[in-house]
Amino acid sequence: MKAVRHAGIVVSDLQKSLEFYRDLLGLKVKTRAVESGNYINQLNGKIAILVTTVKMSADDGPTLIELLKFDWPEIKSEKAPGPFKIGPTHIAFTVDNLEKVYQKLLANGVHFNCPPIIPPNGKAKATFCKDPDGTLIELVEEL
Repeated sequence: MKAVRHAGIVVSDLQKSLEFYRDLLGLKVKTRAVESGNYINQLNGKIAILVTTVKMSADDGPTLIELLKFDWPEIKSEKAPGPFKIGPTHIAFTVDNLEKVYQKLLANGVHFNCPPIIPPNGKAKATFCKDPDGTLIELVEEL
């Protein structure tokens, strides 16, 4: 194992997800592509896949997030699982000024579990919010 490559997130509305991850969280779009054909079909064990992928990074760093909007097959899934279910539960981002990010997201209608709080060890400040599809996002400021 050399490195974690990215986290893939299937989204229901690519524009709303870009507004959240790009416009509100400040991730940068590295690539955007429409994928179809033999490779993507075989890779996913399906036939006739049509998916738009948007790879994103923090500043000029490596790709962290890959948003996937399937046009075929149409994905009609439940909201993302809560933090206590088996399997992936959330994505965490480190930010410089959590209070500023919190206020910006709050002003844009983003739902939070709680305001930023400091854990007993006092080494960070953190909170959870949800993206447009309900995926939990943890925001952390190291103190």
